[in-house]
Amino acid sequence: MKEIEVIIDTEEIAEFFYQQLIRRGFVPTQEELEELADITFDYLLEKCIIDE
Repeated sequence: MKEIEVIIDTEEIAEFFYQQLIRRGFVPTQEELEELADITFDYLLEKCIIDE
């Protein structure tokens, strides 16, 4: 399998979650968004989708 370089930006993840949650009627705080981004990053690590 060919390796590719993937850059994960937690700020970009937080912005994505913000936009998606707003569309669904939620108004998350900045702290909640940062936690969601960190959880997503940890999930990607755990599933070996990314390397730290």
